[in-house]
Amino acid sequence: MSQAKRPYVRPLDFKTRKVDMTHGSGGRAMAQLIEELFERAFDNPLLSQRNDQAVFDIPKGRMAMTTDGFVISPLFFPGGNIGSLAVHGTVNDVAMAGAQPLYLSSGFIIEEGFPLADLKRIVESMAEAARAAGVAIVTGDTKVVEKGSADGLFITTTGVGIVPEGVSVSANNARPGDRILVSGSMGDHGVAIMSTRENLTFETEIQSDCASLNGLVARMVAAVPGIHVLRDPTRGGLAAVLNEIALQSGVGINIRETDIPIRPEVHGACELLGLDPLYVANEGKLVAFCAAADADRLLEAMREDPLGREAAIIGEVVEDARRFVQMETTLGGGRIVDWLAGEQLPRIC
Repeated sequence: MSQAKRPYVRPLDFKTRKVDMTHGSGGRAMAQLIEELFERAFDNPLLSQRNDQAVFDIPKGRMAMTTDGFVISPLFFPGGNIGSLAVHGTVNDVAMAGAQPLYLSSGFIIEEGFPLADLKRIVESMAEAARAAGVAIVTGDTKVVEKGSADGLFITTTGVGIVPEGVSVSANNARPGDRILVSGSMGDHGVAIMSTRENLTFETEIQSDCASLNGLVARMVAAVPGIHVLRDPTRGGLAAVLNEIALQSGVGINIRETDIPIRPEVHGACELLGLDPLYVANEGKLVAFCAAADADRLLEAMREDPLGREAAIIGEVVEDARRFVQMETTLGGGRIVDWLAGEQLPRIC
């Protein structure tokens, strides 16, 4: 059934016009913005029905669902922007259950005066990221708030997916003897954000690792259906994720500094900024725990994927009632990798 079109009005001027309060009023201006920007970019049969919800069939299996808010500053950074980040982050949270992400919703809180050109660029990057990940943005919401109330743009998202039969991935599942793997270099996203904020330049530009990991996860689950734990080390970085898993599973974790992949330029930037790369956020990397017997097979599967070429085994799970995360340093000593007392990098996602 064809959808009714709004009466003709002059097309939006995305080059020079800014968002104003009428774009969130529920009237003609809002309908025009939704039609000419969001519907055109996110185009799919469910969204085109223009309902306040999306109704869809789902394959057989358990569902995974997540929700997130994105308030990153700056909105644009080397390797992405708040739009692509919102898609990647939500897809990854669903995928960390071993699930196949299917659908996303998105809500936009836009500050009055925000340039339509920037909004268009962000929405189009969301659409491109969703298509690349094989998911559809099927419903959403738009609100406009007074100038000074939203720091430009905030985005909230929800994602749903299906967990394949026989897959049971949880941060409660780490067991003594498990091997710990990471999919690649740590700290790229956080350092890219901070270098942009501080107007720092390096011989090699540091790009965010922002990416959707569902394809990599599907490859991993196919190779080792019995993966115990999957997590993406976002805020708080690798250190926070390992401490969370140790706490939830009631185990200790030992890692080796020499085995943790960190790019030299990221390491150097962290030294310059006074940061510890273990606590710096990532947006396109994952941490996996599996039985020791499966570790080499899982590592091989990860390295076959473009997003896992730098994958490495970095440690193992041990019995420890204290639930400590400990690291063997490059000098052969040891130190506790504790929870972060504060937040090294606020507004990182």
